[in-house]
Amino acid sequence: MDMKIESKQKILKHRKEIKKELVKMIKETKSDFYLQDVLNEIYYEKDNEDMMKIIAMFYHNGGTSKLHNIVELVNKAWIHFPHRVLNGLSLSEELLKYKSKK
Repeated sequence: MDMKIESKQKILKHRKEIKKELVKMIKETKSDFYLQDVLNEIYYEKDNEDMMKIIAMFYHNGGTSKLHNIVELVNKAWIHFPHRVLNGLSLSEELLKYKSKK
């Protein structure tokens, strides 16, 4: 995903849109998980496997096109939602903060 420098308002707008997409994907894939499970996995990330755990929440036995959509959506969520290791900021917010210091 392209990491453009955005305003805080645009980041929050993206989060709202991504939440809707995640809920839709949860329903489409008949996942046993909830939106909050996805957001918690992002926030409390511990290692490189955490993004794969989120993908596994959605991907059961679908085709590769479904997997592509899942990976794309999880990537957007990973970038735009807060991470504890970033003091509660998202990657996009951290980038915006860095850019504003320059």
